Amino acid sequence: MSLPLSVLDLSPIPVNGDGSQALRNTIDLAQHAEDLGYRRFWVAEHHNMRGQAGVAPEVLIGVIAQRTRQIRVGSGGVLAPNYAALKVAELFRTLEALTPGRIDAGIGRAPNMDSRTVLALRGAAGDPNAADDIARIIAEIEGFAEVAPTPFPADHPLHRVIASPEGVTFPPVYLLGSGQLSARIAAERGRGFASAYFFSPDESEAAIRAYKAQFRPSPHFAHPHAILTVGVICAETETLAADLAHAAQFTALRRLNEVPGSHQFSTVADACSYRFTPEDEAKLRRFRPICGTPARMHAELTQLAAQLGADELMLTTAIGDHALRRRSYELLAEVFGLVELGATR
Repeated sequence: MSLPLSVLDLSPIPVNGDGSQALRNTIDLAQHAEDLGYRRFWVAEHHNMRGQAGVAPEVLIGVIAQRTRQIRVGSGGVLAPNYAALKVAELFRTLEALTPGRIDAGIGRAPNMDSRTVLALRGAAGDPNAADDIARIIAEIEGFAEVAPTPFPADHPLHRVIASPEGVTFPPVYLLGSGQLSARIAAERGRGFASAYFFSPDESEAAIRAYKAQFRPSPHFAHPHAILTVGVICAETETLAADLAHAAQFTALRRLNEVPGSHQFSTVADACSYRFTPEDEAKLRRFRPICGTPARMHAELTQLAAQLGADELMLTTAIGDHALRRRSYELLAEVFGLVELGATR
């Protein structure tokens, strides 16, 4: 059986573009991914991160699901500590009601969100350490959604609270993680797990190993399902792939350093005129995408999935030119056999 491929999109603001264009590009990419045979299309929730327009996955999921026909659509992920558990349960039940059988509930915890963003999202009375209590939050979400028994005792005022719209099957739950905590919770509850290799590569192998070793089958997942999310850039030539990867890294560096104007993607020309220092390389090491021609990408990604025990690869591509970003996914779809070779030319 061939390795399933999916897409995670962060809605990057393109070269000479803005947030509105970024969101239109995301919708276009979702439709393109469906035509190419990708299994699922997830959108992210990243707040106060320059250059990324993906802040409201619940909105994008609804729009994309209505504008596609069969691809699964989900969140990568909704950051549960920012919201009341009942709200998260109602959100996904509503999406499932509108597009039955095609929604994925990807739930993350964002443990490293900066303190200013946490304060802005949760208010002064919010718990800045809520990410550490993700097990309780997940239990409450699933209890409200009737996926699992309520965690509240019979005499608790929330014991009988049910998420609306009632009678709607809750979509499959995937816990997202950059380490092992979410992996262990996913295993204990019998849920799917998505590991964030694209910004935490050193933790993914241990996380997936722990998930599979501790997995308990559930009515929702009879077997463990580990998704590995990988940053990739594919092009017809090694030179173009390397140039695009350099531009992506240069863009990331400018954002990390909070350089004015870094909300937009850097051009290849601007990026190639800059040589990274050892300090720059250290900052960027964990964000480095896998890049190259289709044949090279097929070999590296297949080996990586086998090495880490992934059941599915979810690809995220940071390219400032939307046409080249589309082309990257086309080339990967061809080389992995999702579409006939040459069909996208």
